[in-house]
Amino acid sequence: MKPKYALLNFCMLAFIFCVNPPQAKTQAKPVSLDPENPHYFLYKNKPTVLITSGEHYGAVLNTDFDYTIYLDELQSKGLNLTRTFSGSYVEPPNAFNISKNTLAPKPGKFLCPWKRSTVPGYEGGGNKFDLSQWDQAYFKRLKDFVATARSRGVIVEFTLFCPFYGDEQWALSPMNGHNNVNDIDTMPRTYVYTLDKNHGLLAVQEKLVRKIVSELKDDDNVMYEICNEPYFGGVTIEWQHHFAEVIAEAEKDFLFKHLITQNIANGHAKIKDPFPEVSVFNFHYAWPPVTVAMNYQLNKAIGDNETGFRGNSDSSYRMEGWRFILAGGSLYNNLDYSFTAGNEKGTYHYPSTQPGGGSDSLRRQLSFLKKFIEGFDFIHLHPDSSLVSKGALPHAEATVLAQPGKQYAVYFYGTLPPSFKLHLPSGKYVLSWMDTKTGEYKNKKVVSGANGKVTVSPPAYADDIALKIMSRE
Repeated sequence: MKPKYALLNFCMLAFIFCVNPPQAKTQAKPVSLDPENPHYFLYKNKPTVLITSGEHYGAVLNTDFDYTIYLDELQSKGLNLTRTFSGSYVEPPNAFNISKNTLAPKPGKFLCPWKRSTVPGYEGGGNKFDLSQWDQAYFKRLKDFVATARSRGVIVEFTLFCPFYGDEQWALSPMNGHNNVNDIDTMPRTYVYTLDKNHGLLAVQEKLVRKIVSELKDDDNVMYEICNEPYFGGVTIEWQHHFAEVIAEAEKDFLFKHLITQNIANGHAKIKDPFPEVSVFNFHYAWPPVTVAMNYQLNKAIGDNETGFRGNSDSSYRMEGWRFILAGGSLYNNLDYSFTAGNEKGTYHYPSTQPGGGSDSLRRQLSFLKKFIEGFDFIHLHPDSSLVSKGALPHAEATVLAQPGKQYAVYFYGTLPPSFKLHLPSGKYVLSWMDTKTGEYKNKKVVSGANGKVTVSPPAYADDIALKIMSRE
């Protein structure tokens, strides 16, 4: 090429670059609280509830687990949430009497954020860990897992830490001085998640959190849970608050911030002095509707992000999900033991001794719950106690969300009388009953409110049924 043409081409390229410079990757807005009703989520500009029946948190750290098949199964049922642990905690086989536990990978199949050293002696098999170095294979797998979930519309609740319920879990943690080459002093497991007794682990934990937050900065389908069940194993409230602040500080220059979630209690508890950095308050084995009602005034999302230990039957977990969401909760995650390594489609036939349940049929039933609530303009719904008179249902419970005079989402649990009255403002309404086991609507009917009351007669059903009421005005 002649020099004058080369110079001309260079000038043209420089002009194009100045007019249209390369665009930096723009951070997508992550799942957030809906500004119109912060009891619910907003994702991709759409009001959202998060409902799932998910595996036992080992999808990333257990390399035997094929998470693509698992996430395909969630997507096929319309479920949109999964929860996964970071790898700072791992379980021994048959922990909590769980058969084929995904949180208990086989020797050589455990992957965590820290790189293996050249020194043998890890309690779970293989070499010890070096807490000063990252395992790039882990972060590659983590990022691919999150991307695979995102492409299927699934939100990832990423749990950073978990208490050590017994010495058997602490014996397997890479943070245990016996399992790393970093001169970490031996200590009781109850010292690990404290600010003043952790023997130098606090700096290791802070570095881990900042690394994960940096790696997942651009992923819009992630929210961070500080610690699973921090009411066990010596986890202090000061330590939890510190790590809420560490996450917030690590994201202070981000265009958008990820949600921070906090696990409050098993069952129910009234939240006092909530951390300002926390937007989602989670419970395990919740007691709906009490759990939601006690904390609804916080105007934040309330979740039931782990349930089980109530036998193997689908009905227990279907009913808990319906009662929780219809009480005003916005996140429900059943612990599904039918997902294992080798059974990622959720086909494992677990023994009756398993502490919980999970099945293809339950996932379908939970998809009907999601379909039901999404059939409403639900960000305008709030808990309602006026639709059904107290004492009108002696053998049943009604859980109601309402936008009075416009829309009502109702869940009945127990045995309803052949007919009973609802308190509805004057007007015409379309009533449709949903079978919670099949997702089918029955007995669609237009009724007129007279003197503020409407008499309804439910179709035949067993155990529970849902009612959709929409104004026809």
